[in-house]
Amino acid sequence: GGYVIEGHVPAKYITRFLQDPPENARGLVVPAMPVGSPGMEYKDQFSPYDVLLLKTDGTYEVFAHVDKLDDAGQH
Repeated sequence: GGYVIEGHVPAKYITRFLQDPPENARGLVVPAMPVGSPGMEYKDQFSPYDVLLLKTDGTYEVFAHVDKLDDAGQH
């Protein structure tokens, strides 16, 4: 099978993930709907958030920390 991408994951992190998927990776997820993430733009408001790497054993770890609007790919 393929991978799971769930939530408002910025395209640059999807690309990075697909170019070199970590071992035991199931996919990427962004919980909730952080302001400033793709599809959740509102003026220039932004809330930092994490892109999580979901592993095949059901655990997760931080794949990327998005701490500015430019990292979310919005500007």
